[in-house]
Amino acid sequence: MIYDDIAGFAAALPRGRGVIGLDLGTRTIGVALSDRLLSTASAVETVRRRKFTLDAARLLEIAAAREAGGILLGLPRNMDGSEGPRAQSTRAFARNLAALTGLPIGFWDERLSTVAAERVLLEADTSRKRRAEVIDAVAAAYILQGALDRMRHMRAEHDG
Repeated sequence: MIYDDIAGFAAALPRGRGVIGLDLGTRTIGVALSDRLLSTASAVETVRRRKFTLDAARLLEIAAAREAGGILLGLPRNMDGSEGPRAQSTRAFARNLAALTGLPIGFWDERLSTVAAERVLLEADTSRKRRAEVIDAVAAAYILQGALDRMRHMRAEHDG
C-alpha cells in the first residue's frame, strides 16, 4: 500500500521494525535503514541501477535481511513544491514496487537532501572519490532521518 502522507505511512508500520529509506537517482539508489525504535537513520549501501526487476529484487532483499517494516522514498519536488518528471518517476517506481511487496510505502520531501549530505561529507573531510561512492546512501539517510523526526514529533503531539 502506498501512503502519500507521513501520518498514514507511520500508522501502517508494524511495531518494532525499522524502515528502509531510498534516494532514487538516475544511476544509483541510495539505501538507508532506521533502527527498530524509528529514531536514527544510517546509510547502508548504494545500489547501481540496472533495470527495475533487478533493482527491486535487491531492495526487497535488503528489506527482508534487515527485517524492515516499511519503505520510504525521497520525493524530489521542485523548489516551489510542485512535482516534475523526477517526482513522477519516483511515484511510478513506488507503484511498481508496491506490486511486489506488502510493505507500506511512503514518501518524504527530499528537497536539498543531496546538498545537505554533501555538506556533511565535506565537513568530515571525505575524499572526492569516497564522497561519490557514499553520497546517495548518505542522502537516503538524511531523507529517512527527516521523516523519522517528523513521525516522532507526531507521536509526541498525540501522546502529549
